[in-house]
Amino acid sequence: MRRPSVLVLASDALFPHFFSEASQKRLADATVWRRSSLREDSSELRREIANADVLMTTWHSPFLTKEMLSPGTQVKLIAHCGGEVKSRVDEEIFDYVTITNAADPMARGVAEMALALVLTLVRRIPDYAAEMRQGEIRSNEEVSEGETLKGRKVGLIGYGRIGRAFARLIEPFDVELLVSDPYTGINESVGRLTSLDDLVSSCSVIVLAAALTSETRHLINERRLRSMVDGTILINVARGGLIDLEPLLVELRNKRITAALDVTDPLEPLPRDHELRRLSNVILTPHIAAGGIEMRREIGALAVNEVVRFANGLSPVNLVTRDMLRTMT
Repeated sequence: MRRPSVLVLASDALFPHFFSEASQKRLADATVWRRSSLREDSSELRREIANADVLMTTWHSPFLTKEMLSPGTQVKLIAHCGGEVKSRVDEEIFDYVTITNAADPMARGVAEMALALVLTLVRRIPDYAAEMRQGEIRSNEEVSEGETLKGRKVGLIGYGRIGRAFARLIEPFDVELLVSDPYTGINESVGRLTSLDDLVSSCSVIVLAAALTSETRHLINERRLRSMVDGTILINVARGGLIDLEPLLVELRNKRITAALDVTDPLEPLPRDHELRRLSNVILTPHIAAGGIEMRREIGALAVNEVVRFANGLSPVNLVTRDMLRTMT
């Protein structure tokens, strides 16, 4: 039986991040594979694609259009190294090509980052670190309150892979977890499902873990920002477009809330002179919640596993269907 032909669409920079020597060997044992570093559509790329049974895509791969992959194409599988296939492939292609992703490792990493940011702000670590740098001396006669997660109402917006991973991580901290997600239910032993308006007006910690769609853009708008209780901690490790930036800046300038943002919108990366970089009640990280070579290698291994299953005539594990796109970024 002919081994399938695999075209790996990965830049010189990202290829070694996703494909360890072990993954490359496993791919070579099951397929005949080659790599293209082309990042834009071209006649050369189309010739490469025309001879492939399988495409493996990464964050640097070109967007795949229906003109590049028309019905009847030789390509039968697209295995994406990552989760966000909606922004990688024309929707129509889902009707005649099997498409898989590898989102679970990213979800775990993002959830870890969310918890780290929550604890950092609840425990006021940036404030204390700044005091130490400035030479301030504290005595044990000084004491603060509210520097614990225990007993807090924590709001989680979005209960997909990231949300579920975050719920598992925060469970030992004895919080009251409120969840808002119109597309899924939640086990009562994990938390309480509630409306978005109730969540934002009653929780002292709010974590954004939702996908960005036309329905969720600016989900956190001026009205909802104003309804947040004084001292609210707002964490965004999902997509910048979930928050309307201008009203967020108003609340941050007034120091009514504190925020930690791994993502920003409409500007990412933020310009060096952007106001957000100067505000003392904001922690900014450069969209690295799902970062780390370990996570990327795990993603690559999952994608390779899908290709090996295809080569052996087995069904995919992480199938993405056209119907799933509505609730995906």
